[in-house]
Amino acid sequence: MRTRRDLLVLLGAAAVAPRIALAQTKPPILIGWLNVGSRELSGHFLAAFKEGLVAFGWKEGSQFVIEERWADARRERLQPLADELAARKPAIIVAAPPPAVIAAVKAAPNTPIVQATGTSPVSARLAASLARPGGMVTGVTSIVTEVSEKYLELLLAAVPKLRRVGFLVDSRSANRAAYMEMARRSATQHSVEARIAEASRPEEIEPAISRLQKEGTQALVVFASPMSLFERRRILKLALARRWPVIASQREWADDGALLTYGADSSTLYRRAAYYVDRILKGAKPGDLPIEQPTKFELVVNLKTAKTLGLTISQSLLFRADRVIE
Repeated sequence: MRTRRDLLVLLGAAAVAPRIALAQTKPPILIGWLNVGSRELSGHFLAAFKEGLVAFGWKEGSQFVIEERWADARRERLQPLADELAARKPAIIVAAPPPAVIAAVKAAPNTPIVQATGTSPVSARLAASLARPGGMVTGVTSIVTEVSEKYLELLLAAVPKLRRVGFLVDSRSANRAAYMEMARRSATQHSVEARIAEASRPEEIEPAISRLQKEGTQALVVFASPMSLFERRRILKLALARRWPVIASQREWADDGALLTYGADSSTLYRRAAYYVDRILKGAKPGDLPIEQPTKFELVVNLKTAKTLGLTISQSLLFRADRVIE
């Protein structure tokens, strides 16, 4: 009897074991992704973020899955997309740039939000301070306004004889006023004439460029915004057709034909955002994680574009460059 009873116990345990194991298997963590760009032009940022998670030991599919939402540079789509993400109940949302962060906070106020690039969440009143955010938003910034102070200086180092420079500003940017002031101040400092044009939608770009041409513009400074990054190929085509050297922020501009770019490497920032996701998923509170600012900025020079424009870039500027496209 004892042997038969033991056998029945063993058989019962064997039958229950698979169900216990199945019950103990955790589903993958759902991470929300909200980006104002498109997968076509900004998909490498998502790839960089995933690389960062993998470096921390996370496995896509078994340990995490990402629910993506892309606004295709249409800001009016951000809030509906954020609402869709919130309905999926993600454990955390990675958003960029700030307009996407704001939409995510509105849709999911109790969900941790990691900003992957852009101006400081403090300026948007989404965090109390860089050192102690205090709320549900943390992440990294790209300090785009401060870095923009260098654009005209670098442009003149490449093309010293410029006398009239165009500045393209996204009129819907939160940094619009700062950009306008910066353009006028730097032009005065370097003794050149500033010509400012604004465009907030793709259909406004060509008229803005045409107006700058009529005003005698010789080169173009493009201030950072989601719209301008998404439409960079259109802007570059129009500018290069007029033989204007262009300087912008992200290195993607140089890859597509801008003469110069200067700013933090966006892919590095997205990769760094994975650190915050890792910490929060392991129990850290977003309000306790300091918001980081980049410490390294890269200068990219496109010598192919210089040759097309008939420009000779000085050795001193090339020595300063972190990357040269030949």
